[in-house]
Amino acid sequence: MHMNFVFSLIQCEVNNGVIQRLPKESAMSDAPTIRPLDGLRILDFTRVLAGPFATALLADLGAEVIKVEPPQGDDYRAIGPMKNGESALFTVMNRNKKSLVLDLKLKASVELIQALAERVDVVIENFRPGVAERLGIGSATLLARNPKLVYVSVSGFGQIGPCASRPAYDVIVQAMSGIMEATGDPDGPPTLVGEAISDVVAGLFASWATLAAVHQTTRTGQGQHVDVAMFDTTLSFLATSVSRYLFTGKPAMRVGNRHPLSAPFGVYRAQDGHFALAVLNRKLFAALAKAMGRPELGQDDSLATDEQRSAREPELRAAIEAWAAQHTVEAVVAQIEAAGVPVAPIWNIAQALNSPRRRRASCCSRWTMRACPACACRPSRCALAVRRRTGSPARLRWASTRTTSSPPCWAAASTNWLSCGRLVFLAATRHRHPARPPPLLPRSQHDYFPSPRRHR
Repeated sequence: MHMNFVFSLIQCEVNNGVIQRLPKESAMSDAPTIRPLDGLRILDFTRVLAGPFATALLADLGAEVIKVEPPQGDDYRAIGPMKNGESALFTVMNRNKKSLVLDLKLKASVELIQALAERVDVVIENFRPGVAERLGIGSATLLARNPKLVYVSVSGFGQIGPCASRPAYDVIVQAMSGIMEATGDPDGPPTLVGEAISDVVAGLFASWATLAAVHQTTRTGQGQHVDVAMFDTTLSFLATSVSRYLFTGKPAMRVGNRHPLSAPFGVYRAQDGHFALAVLNRKLFAALAKAMGRPELGQDDSLATDEQRSAREPELRAAIEAWAAQHTVEAVVAQIEAAGVPVAPIWNIAQALNSPRRRRASCCSRWTMRACPACACRPSRCALAVRRRTGSPARLRWASTRTTSSPPCWAAASTNWLSCGRLVFLAATRHRHPARPPPLLPRSQHDYFPSPRRHR
């Protein structure tokens, strides 16, 4: 099997329907071109959100992420909101990746994955526990072929234990982790957090654990299996609730739009809207009281500690909102901010994305999607558009974390890489002349393939 040619194919991308060489990252006069994870190769079997978010974070840092999708595609390709036939969620979570279509129920596909596992540094999957093993691509099988491999499994409740087989989505983990019970108004029902927080946190921990395992492997030469559970990562995320229970034995309760332990620390009403306020010590409280024209509150010894102020939170809220009701949110924020107290207006997503801070940050980039020849019969699928999308929020002084490529077009990937239920890749590996593309590809695309070269 000519594995060098397989990787020559992977080193290309299907760019709007045409298989092309990957261009070298162009240097910018004011930005470095080296990326922290250049040279790290990841085989990505994840889908939906938690796993793809983890691999997107690694791709932002320069890892080469090869996303393996089934013939029907990642479920997130069909999840709205949609624009020009594309899913917003899939686009954001699969930036900087390459796509490989494989039917893992075929023996030939499994054989290819097992061979590819010998040439990658990391495998990440989020199948239900036991599925990867049944397919023949489990951790034991792939680590036997590549002892230096880091194999990462992301699941709802871990690979072993009484809940391992339980299906999990974000809302299920939120319900069972305690975060919903601690969210909402005191007299209201448990409340779902307005973001897929369990998925995102699991993705963050998975990327973090992957880097830790890779670093250890470079020192010891030994790979390992990394088990990341959404339930566990969500519990770790609940720093306030968990630490409070461990020290006091009291579970977190719903307290509404305020901090469960500190005061004044929450959201307050003004004349024309709401604002957020954060006071964590006596110095800040005295500054707030002075800005409100109530300096006696800051001098009151019965309000000296955070615990004392939290016990009298309703009284403090009434005083703050009585003063704020006489002013607009803009005036309240200006006065409190001038006193050096952390305060902010309540923004929506559009305001946040268009704020001066966001415009200066590197975590939101613009990219152009051109018309896709593979989608010629459905021009709306890949219509000309300039889009914005998120990327890495971290800014490294001597390394680039820029988003460099859009997610792979599914129509292009399936048109060019899958033929009559047989992979073009599989045909390519058996081709007598691996330097030439197999005849399954359109003749006009033959010149886009690079000559095969040995991996590292």
